[in-house]
Amino acid sequence: MNATAPTSPLTPVGFYHCTRSRPFDVVPVLAGKAIEAGHRVLVHSSDGGELDALDSYLWTYDPGSFLPHGRDNPAAQPVLLADDFTPANGADLLISLGGKLPGDPAAFARVLYLFDGNDANSLAAARAHWRALKAREGVEPVYWTQGEKGGWQKAG
Repeated sequence: MNATAPTSPLTPVGFYHCTRSRPFDVVPVLAGKAIEAGHRVLVHSSDGGELDALDSYLWTYDPGSFLPHGRDNPAAQPVLLADDFTPANGADLLISLGGKLPGDPAAFARVLYLFDGNDANSLAAARAHWRALKAREGVEPVYWTQGEKGGWQKAG
C-alpha cells in the first residue's frame, strides 16, 4: 500500500475473501500495513458490538505491536472505528466489515471489503457488491484470496 496519489483514476475496491481467518481477525494486519504505508484508515462496521470488540482486540492482538486507534475524538485517530462512512479522521483508506460499502467508494483512495468466505450470506452480499461495482465508473473491483498461510494473493 502506498499513500501517494493513485496512478490510476480508478479507486481499487479490494474484495478480501477470508477463508482461513475471520474478517475481524484480518483487520489488524491490513490496518497495520496501511498505517506503515502512510494512510489514515477508517474501519467501518454497522454493528456497534463488533466495533467495541474490535476496539479491545486492537489493543491486545499482538503484545509486540501498537496500532493507534479509537472511536472518540475522530480527527485524532490514525485508525478510526466508526459505524458510518464519514472519514472524520481524514482517512483515505476504508476497511469495511459487515457487508456494506459506501455510496461513493471513489471518495477514498482505496477500499478493502472484507467478507467471510465460510458464510453464505456474506458471500451473497460480496457477489452483489462486485456486480454493482463492475457496472460503475471510477472504481475497480479487485479480488484477493487468502493463501494457506493466511497471506493474500491477487486473483482477479
